[in-house]
Amino acid sequence: MSDQGRAILFVLVAVLCGTVNDVGIKLLSGDYPLHQTVFFRSVVALSVSLIFLWREGGLVLLRTDRPGLHALRAGLVMLSNMLFFAGLAVMPLAAATALFFVAPLFITLIAIPVLGEPVGRYRLTAIGIGLAGVAVMMAPGVDWGEIGRVSLLLPLAAAACYSGMQVLTRKLGARSAASAMAVYIQGCFLLVSLSFFVVAGDGRFAQGATHPSVIFLLRAWVWPAPEDLPVFAMIGVMSAMIGYFMSLAYRLGRASVVASYEYAALPLAIFWGWTVFGEVPRPAVWVGIALIAGAGLYVFQRERAQGRTLASVRPVRRD
Repeated sequence: MSDQGRAILFVLVAVLCGTVNDVGIKLLSGDYPLHQTVFFRSVVALSVSLIFLWREGGLVLLRTDRPGLHALRAGLVMLSNMLFFAGLAVMPLAAATALFFVAPLFITLIAIPVLGEPVGRYRLTAIGIGLAGVAVMMAPGVDWGEIGRVSLLLPLAAAACYSGMQVLTRKLGARSAASAMAVYIQGCFLLVSLSFFVVAGDGRFAQGATHPSVIFLLRAWVWPAPEDLPVFAMIGVMSAMIGYFMSLAYRLGRASVVASYEYAALPLAIFWGWTVFGEVPRPAVWVGIALIAGAGLYVFQRERAQGRTLASVRPVRRD
């Protein structure tokens, strides 16, 4: 299988793990603070990531001459996760996922100046259509029930952080192992969640809060119930798999192609939301999903056609 084919396979595995992880986080969001959930998830995920690191070459792979970029990447993915999960606590799974999917559009745009990847006017038009899908979902006349408009911005802010993180993955991937980048990220999650525990673990900052997302972020730590421990373990394993396989995908494939396949999360989110939480997307969400997914598929078709045309071009050197 070519590098591009393996990149597509890896991103699909990462997307599946990501949607399962989202289900687990949403299941736990009513009883535990986000930073406690992240802490337990990161303990498991870091252990799994270290196994991947050992199989790829050991601790020597953690050495880097660009620690600043790695720290920035880890910070972006941490912030992206925190913002998305805060929105997920109060929004339907499919709606939050659909709004987040402005991220692949951002990635394609950022890849132009940062990675030097060409994006023609047809793909730029498709990106505009995808952004129009987001606008449909965010329109003032759309009835979101008790969900406040501020909550709708959380997945979009998460998307902005995520797109920057993935482009950095591409820049770092030529010299950094996927397992090493996963270890950096999980280590950052662990440190930040412990910092939250020290500062806000007693729940004092949640007193008087009324917004569900704020309560989810700042409520006091509690000892996990025995029946929830398998869920904590599951999201830890899923988190490690997401970081590892997504890093592999963006190392091996072109950013704009890999990003297109992340749209597989949309039907998966609809499926999990319906089967696990009994959520049925609103009409505006269906329209938004159709525009976003249609734009993504068109971007992929254009990219694939370009790949056939440029098949003889020498690939990027990987030192």
